[in-house]
Amino acid sequence: MEFTLGQVAAILQGKVEGDETQKVFRLDKIQEGKDGGISFLSNEKYQSYLYETEATAVIVSEGFKPSKAFKTTLIRVKDAYTGFTQLLEAYSQFTKASIMGVQEPSFMDTSSSMGENGFRGVFSHIGKDCKIGDGVKIHSQVFIGDRVKIGNNTIIHPGAKICSDTIIGNNCEIHPGAAIGADGFGFAPQEDQTYKAIPQIGNVIIEDNVNIGTNTTIDCATMGSTIIKKGAKIDNLVQIAHNVIIGENTVIASQSGISGSTEIGKNCVIAGQVGIIGHLKIADNTTIGAKTGVIKSIKKAGDTVFGYIGMDMKGFLKSYSIFKNLDVLENRLRELEKKP
Repeated sequence: MEFTLGQVAAILQGKVEGDETQKVFRLDKIQEGKDGGISFLSNEKYQSYLYETEATAVIVSEGFKPSKAFKTTLIRVKDAYTGFTQLLEAYSQFTKASIMGVQEPSFMDTSSSMGENGFRGVFSHIGKDCKIGDGVKIHSQVFIGDRVKIGNNTIIHPGAKICSDTIIGNNCEIHPGAAIGADGFGFAPQEDQTYKAIPQIGNVIIEDNVNIGTNTTIDCATMGSTIIKKGAKIDNLVQIAHNVIIGENTVIASQSGISGSTEIGKNCVIAGQVGIIGHLKIADNTTIGAKTGVIKSIKKAGDTVFGYIGMDMKGFLKSYSIFKNLDVLENRLRELEKKP
């Protein structure tokens, strides 16, 4: 793909300082920029590269003032980081939209339907009574079970598994190896100390504009639905158990695990390797720091918790300032005990 700087500026609602007819066909890091590439500068730590880069153009914020001469052409936008993100989105949408058709061998049951401008990759499987919207991209080796519903413009990357009765909204993206709708971890202890499997007859509902990372697992509900609400962003290697509800626009980082029937509010931030036990409620706008263990509900909206076991951030830091010096305090105490 090739664009003039004038076309790029129009997409970003920016202004070109120089020749608008110059063409770019590649997105570059500013420190690696070459002729034909376009980059951006938003962090002052990288400003020195502006004066060295060979990129054809660099996106900068409106208020940026260079300190010396440079060779590249500037495109000024309201915010450089946001502007370059918009450019990445436009590039991504263009390339993904261009993939259409059916690769063989692939399978779709005759009772299922798929909308216009879609894509089915080689060795993909679509079961019975599925309804798939327009512009959906189903890549190679994707498995889709029976009675699945998928909205418009959703992308399912290679090797993802979508189990029966799952409902996925519009504009979602499910990355390679994700497993949606497998049985939850439900076993009833018996008198002989064995465990009896509890049938998991619910489903998973994923609302619009949700992103599911690579090798993330979302279990179906025992009854009812496990629900990922609109705008949620879930990283790689996250475990979401049966009957969990994830609120709107909540983000969850890698290697976190959420136990069954816990409800996470909207606009929450859950950092990496967080563990949350079952049947809790986490208030809206909660931030949970990395490696935190949450064993009770968080009722106050906007709280930040950290540590194992999770506690108020200020309380944890005060405690940490003490327990990191316990060896020194112990020695002082022993010296005091020796005195008559």
